[in-house]
Amino acid sequence: MRQLRYRTRLIVILSLFAIVPTALLTLLWSGTVSSALPLVSGRAAWESVASSGQRAIEAARAAPLEPSQRQRIDDHERELRTSLEQARRYSFIAGRSVRLVLAVALLALIVFGVIASRVAGHLSRQMSRPLDEIVRWTAMIGRGERLPEPAVQPARGAPEFATLRARMRDMAGEIEAGRQRVAEAERLAAYRESARRVAHELKNPLTPIRFALARLRRDAPHGLSDMIDVLETETRRLERIAKSFAEFGRLPDGPASEIDVGELARYSAAATVPPGIELDVQVEDGLPRLTGHHDALAGALSNVVLNAVDACDGKGRIVVSATRAMLGGRDAVRIEVSDDGDGMEPGTLAHIWEPYTTHKPGGTGLGLAIARQAVLAHDGTVEADSALGTGTRIRFILPARPVTTKGVDGNGS
Repeated sequence: MRQLRYRTRLIVILSLFAIVPTALLTLLWSGTVSSALPLVSGRAAWESVASSGQRAIEAARAAPLEPSQRQRIDDHERELRTSLEQARRYSFIAGRSVRLVLAVALLALIVFGVIASRVAGHLSRQMSRPLDEIVRWTAMIGRGERLPEPAVQPARGAPEFATLRARMRDMAGEIEAGRQRVAEAERLAAYRESARRVAHELKNPLTPIRFALARLRRDAPHGLSDMIDVLETETRRLERIAKSFAEFGRLPDGPASEIDVGELARYSAAATVPPGIELDVQVEDGLPRLTGHHDALAGALSNVVLNAVDACDGKGRIVVSATRAMLGGRDAVRIEVSDDGDGMEPGTLAHIWEPYTTHKPGGTGLGLAIARQAVLAHDGTVEADSALGTGTRIRFILPARPVTTKGVDGNGS
């Protein structure tokens, strides 16, 4: 048997709660009135009184009476007949009134039933519509679909439903963020495994190639020196690519150490920014120290500064700053690298952290991906702002507390 909809069941239940007591009370009232009216008329009592009074009058008339006494007996007999007639009329009216009472009771029952059904329908709509919406939202969340945008006009229903909708939106956002983190973790794990294999495959032939080039450099005729130079240059480029792939293919390892963020920012900036580009390093006094892997974070910052140098194209200004911040309610350090280069379009900015994304000739597209991997492994966050013609700003926020190195496969994704 097909089950009724929730709203239909709710209307039936609310209607029964209103109509059944009303019907019982109406029937009880009409029955009581119908039974009481004949009793109130007193017809039976008056007829009994009239019968006994008539016998008394007849007995009194049989006795010798004076004219005045006989007159009083006649007056009494007339009053008795009049009262009996009034009682019979009232009894007749009461008998007919029972039908009227029943009709009024039936009409009242219908009116109360209509009112109860309207009230039940209103209440059921106020309850069933938000519940149906929430049930529909749960199905959408299960399928990974986006929830409808909040309406301009507030939805009808109790305030508790508005709170429930807001909580469900928050929950849906957290679930979607978790799905994205899991998907990203799986994707980056695949990228790292591919990078590890590529690095391994590149490194294997590079060693004999270097030995062969050294022998060629020693034994080859002078006319082949230019060709050997080209081979050595390309071999070094392959070594750099293999190193980048190997670095991306592994997470920071080894024991963690205390890191002076100010010194890290000064050294990385000074070692990376060439002459001709204005460099401004701003370090806030009294920064908390970090505990982590110095080489991984230094490499991450150097990769970002190198990108800023490429964006400046030999001129311009780069600002590297380190300031206090908060992350998850804890003390943290914010490291920012900004340049006044050409900037990026929003479509390009959205993919800068993805592996193998590059716009530089000969680039591997792993610099920012490696930087992000190192920051996430230290429980930090990465952000980027850019606009065409105004430059780019990259921001790291790292918690100032001991960390257990973990990759984007785990909670740090």
